[in-house]
Amino acid sequence: MNALLQHPRTQAVIAWVQQWRKELAVCLLMAVTLAGPFLLKPAQSTAPARYDRRLVIISPHHDRIREEYGHAFAAHWKQTTGQTLFIDWRVPGGTSEIAMLIKSEAMAAFQQHWQKKLHQTWSPAVAQACLNPKAAPEDAARKAYLASNVGTGMDVFFGGGAYDFEQQAKAGTLVAGDGEKNGLSGLAKKHPEWFSDAGIPEKLSGEPFRDSQGRWCGACLSSSGIVFNRDVLRRIGIPEDPVAWDNLADTRYYGQIALSDPGKSGSVTKALEMLIQQQMQLAHDRLKAEPKSKLDPDQLEAQAVAEGWNEGLRLILRISANARYFTDFSTKIPLEVAKGDAAAGMCIDFYGRSAEEDVRKADGTSRVGFIAPLGGTSISVDPIGMLRGAPDPELATAFMEFVLGDAGQKLWSYRVGEPGGPLHHALRRLPVRHDLYTPENIARMSDGHEVPFEKAQAFTYHPERTAALFNTIRFLVRVICVDSHVELHESWKTIIDHGMPERALQVLEDLTRVKYEAATGNIAKILAARDKVQETRLARELGDAFRNQFIKAGRMARNDE
Repeated sequence: MNALLQHPRTQAVIAWVQQWRKELAVCLLMAVTLAGPFLLKPAQSTAPARYDRRLVIISPHHDRIREEYGHAFAAHWKQTTGQTLFIDWRVPGGTSEIAMLIKSEAMAAFQQHWQKKLHQTWSPAVAQACLNPKAAPEDAARKAYLASNVGTGMDVFFGGGAYDFEQQAKAGTLVAGDGEKNGLSGLAKKHPEWFSDAGIPEKLSGEPFRDSQGRWCGACLSSSGIVFNRDVLRRIGIPEDPVAWDNLADTRYYGQIALSDPGKSGSVTKALEMLIQQQMQLAHDRLKAEPKSKLDPDQLEAQAVAEGWNEGLRLILRISANARYFTDFSTKIPLEVAKGDAAAGMCIDFYGRSAEEDVRKADGTSRVGFIAPLGGTSISVDPIGMLRGAPDPELATAFMEFVLGDAGQKLWSYRVGEPGGPLHHALRRLPVRHDLYTPENIARMSDGHEVPFEKAQAFTYHPERTAALFNTIRFLVRVICVDSHVELHESWKTIIDHGMPERALQVLEDLTRVKYEAATGNIAKILAARDKVQETRLARELGDAFRNQFIKAGRMARNDE
């Protein structure tokens, strides 16, 4: 051995290794990094080694929903047809990211159709018109798109909010089907009882539950609410659980609220819209009760909407000022709360109830709770629909039929272990079909006591008040509260520390620039134009103005002015 070590060639190798040891270490670490994913990947892929058909679903749904529905439908399809099915889930992010991806893919597909099949010249005007529901009916590009079967390479859009599905339906990316066998129109012909007031009503308390033209339909119920951690609440000196949106504006919640950027999350935007709608209704009830009011019904409505809009934004401002930060994913809100990194947050019911379930003790208690504020949120739906040019419309229709059928509806709500229930995870959602709320089914549900169709009567959604402002709410909250959060958060802390001086509060909460008339006027007009240059300019102007306003309020609180 010693002779080998003393050999000139061995000595040369040792000298070379010593000289280049750092470089060799770096190369070894790079090799391990590159090999890691291959070495650590599961023994079995989520895709079967061999499959007969593939269903492509784009969805913002949580992995638990994808797992339970993917397994259940694949098993159902195998039992029914004998075929092995591969469900190809596409999860680019939240509904905003999904909307952008669908638009991008649809646009690219139509460009190929326009140039290769129709032999037309592609131009910015064609790109602007083809997916634009406001394009002139006689516009050649728009007519050609609606007459085509160009697709995105995906079959089904599953999950999100009614607003997002309405926008896709108007654009033409969602289709009803052939009216005979495929699509929701085919299902309506096959199962007319599902698409009725006794099954899935077209509307409930002002909220749309399905599209009148059959391009989308609610798959399960959804409501917005507050997820909270009782241990954290008690630690920061709040003895009671939150029951209303305005509880989150309490200064004791400073730095303890979990929120998501509404620009990335349709569900959070929906919660904010519900908060504003509640303030509008409270203003309406207050004005109506005034004994000496001389307002006629139209004047009363206009004043209530304007006052409620301002009060709603003021509440959102305070809740945002209490926020630790804004995450890009609404799914993180209940996780932050469950871990104790936040006391409370705004989320949809499923996320809140799932967080409560995950930390439930053997005695049935849980440090996490969820409340849908009574009178503060509507009962809406998470829809499903078939995309234009679906690669396998028959399979897409079969999946929608499964989701809307008895088996799929029970999967949403049944407890784990119940016959027909989920295999691994209680999904803690509620069926959209009213006829399934029988005593037998309710006894098997995790949340059968919720009686959503009865609770829906406590809140009436008025689409004429805010529906057209959904994107405006998204935009304003992002500009005022998200982009300016550092200044807002710091100024709010200064105001709290100095005893909430009234003059500083008035400056902080001055919403003159974004009052209802401005929101429905110039701001909405700019956003509707889809001109990114104008939109960016508006965002910069408003952002700068509010940042300066927040800084000024903080200085005033410190008696610097």
